[in-house]
Amino acid sequence: MTPPPEPLPFPDSLCHRCAAPPKYVQTRTSTFILCPLLPQKYAPQPVRACHLFRPAPPPGSGPG
Repeated sequence: MTPPPEPLPFPDSLCHRCAAPPKYVQTRTSTFILCPLLPQKYAPQPVRACHLFRPAPPPGSGPG
């Protein structure tokens, strides 16, 4: 997973909280959020509803 930039682009987007996980692609002037599940890959932001969204597990809740 590519770590999210600080500050988060489109902070209210579901993409930041998705289990997919998103990849952040940065240019000199913009940040794009690439979804590994969507056919169009770069959803218009901010994403407020997505039929493929699954909440990411809370940090530290993985096997171990």
